[in-house]
Amino acid sequence: MGVATDLSRAVFLSYASQDVDAAQRLCEALRGAGVEVWFDQSELRGGDSWDASIRRQIKSCALFIPVISKNTHARGEGYFRLEWKLAVDRSHLMASDLSFLLPVVVDDTPDQEDRVPDRFREVQWTRLPAGANADAFVEHVRRLLSPDAPTPTLPNEQSSAPLASSTATATPRSTPPASRSLVPWIIGALLIFATGYLVVERFEASRHVAPASTSLATVAIPEKSVAVLPFVDMSEHKDQEYFSDGLSEELIDMLTRIPTLRVPARTSSFYFKGKQATIIDIAKALGVANVLEGSVRKSGDTLRITAQLIRVDTGYLVWSQTYDRKLEDIFQIQDEIAKSVVDGLKVSMLGATLARATPTTNHDAYMLYLQAKEMQYRNNSLDTERKAIGYVQEALKLDPEFSQGWLTLASFLASNYNLFNVEPHDEARARIYSALDHARKLEPNLLPLHVVMGRVLYEVDWSWQAADAELKQAIELEPGNSEAHRLAAYLATTYGRFDEAIEQSEKAIELDPLQPWNYIARGFAAYRYGRLVQAEANFRTALDLAQGSGKFHCLLGASLIARGQRESALAEMEKESEPRFRQVGMALALEALGRREESDKELTAAEQQFGDEMGYWIAIVYAARHDSDRAFDWLDRAFNVYGEGLTWIKGDPLLSSLVNDARYKALLRKMRLPE
Repeated sequence: MGVATDLSRAVFLSYASQDVDAAQRLCEALRGAGVEVWFDQSELRGGDSWDASIRRQIKSCALFIPVISKNTHARGEGYFRLEWKLAVDRSHLMASDLSFLLPVVVDDTPDQEDRVPDRFREVQWTRLPAGANADAFVEHVRRLLSPDAPTPTLPNEQSSAPLASSTATATPRSTPPASRSLVPWIIGALLIFATGYLVVERFEASRHVAPASTSLATVAIPEKSVAVLPFVDMSEHKDQEYFSDGLSEELIDMLTRIPTLRVPARTSSFYFKGKQATIIDIAKALGVANVLEGSVRKSGDTLRITAQLIRVDTGYLVWSQTYDRKLEDIFQIQDEIAKSVVDGLKVSMLGATLARATPTTNHDAYMLYLQAKEMQYRNNSLDTERKAIGYVQEALKLDPEFSQGWLTLASFLASNYNLFNVEPHDEARARIYSALDHARKLEPNLLPLHVVMGRVLYEVDWSWQAADAELKQAIELEPGNSEAHRLAAYLATTYGRFDEAIEQSEKAIELDPLQPWNYIARGFAAYRYGRLVQAEANFRTALDLAQGSGKFHCLLGASLIARGQRESALAEMEKESEPRFRQVGMALALEALGRREESDKELTAAEQQFGDEMGYWIAIVYAARHDSDRAFDWLDRAFNVYGEGLTWIKGDPLLSSLVNDARYKALLRKMRLPE
């Protein structure tokens, strides 16, 4: 069909049918310079699977060129809009320093044209009105497709003058990947997003100017940094993965306590497990200079553990060791490995202590504890949460003096209550505090106690000031604890201190760049701060990291509704995997689209099935209908049961119709929040 033999070097040209002549001229100019172009007017023949061909080409092409005009503005529907969506969806997986979207305006359509995807506004537009010389743009495209060609010098980004042979408006970023592993590019894109946060003022001042970003090449990697990769289970039956993972996590927790050492948290280090990625890829994505890896072979009560510390840029083996020990020596082995890492990297301890008291002398209890933690990490479903809680409870029956086990039980119970709200508040609270009291009495100075206490005080008690004090102490004692910073971000958002919330969430991202909930935390703050583009970007990043996670699509859908992207919002709500969030999300999106009868059905079902848990979200639907009486009835109901979402009431744009009502301020006072 005349399709490019190397699809990764091809250009896809997307246009409305009314612009076929302009697209044809652009196609001919590009082909005249030897550029392969996918142009459906001439390439698709009868009998081809047209839709499948389009999707395949957009998925594979190196550059996507949308032709923008008054015609595209006038047409509310058209196949080109699906092409644009497919291209934008693909762009979310790419690093921000890669050129993929190259919009071309073929008439005098203004820059503020409001019927293009926001992603198009984040890159420079090229203007090629009828009769303009396209030579410079063609040369720009050719150089982007040629990895060895020097980058041309380009004029002012925002120039909208017709192109002459020596000018262009699009600024090249870097060569698109041709044949590299997908994993480092996906991770690179996410890390770039983490380190080069999109600045709101840039979006508001010039909607089509490229946002500032930091490429991996310019991110300074600290010498005193190490990623602990999951140790490999080498046991005969490959049934000790929970044990090898637990060993890795314990080492991460120990090393994180050293103030002068940067150690990415478990979520980020374990992200690569089972993926095709080299150590160099992983180190670049996590921003570390060293990697600790190893293996575990467990047979009965006998262990063989190997560990090695590698300097990534040189491949130099800093340290390695093999341990043949009994299972009862596991805690001593962990201490020895951590000390060897510290010694190998010549890290200053600054008063930090590595060696710990033995968590439990009962090996069976420790195995159950590790299995529970592994289970909770793998899945956050209600069934899995309950099984994990059961495993910890069994461990505590074997060793009632297991202080870390009691603290973990409290944390699991709080997580279960916060995520699923299936237990009455007073009953959940009593169980959580019983576990906390056991942990505190057994080991008053247990380091993670402040983080768990802060979480319980915030999520379960709504004791904001007490939670704030605990989290500040947690951060002071463990500045490398990403969870403490994320919780501090949540609390700041609840108070309406959005700058502080963004700062804390960014610190959490720095420490754990591949933890999706860190991006949710930053998205919460940006959403309520009125930075809706940034909120959407954060929620999409969370989804990229944890596809299919419950609640994420609903949060993204809500942000799209706030931006007026109603059809897109409905599409997100339809993807939501958590039934209660899908139900209220559908009611909200259908209401936004004016489909009241369908919205009523979803809303009635939500009220009947999930009224106790989802009162806040149901209130949002009534606020969208400007039914303030019912909205406040449901907000009050949410308050009475410590309902999901109510802690985020301040600044929620979907409640804007209620903020001038005296009942709104009265509710804030009841919640002990500033008006």
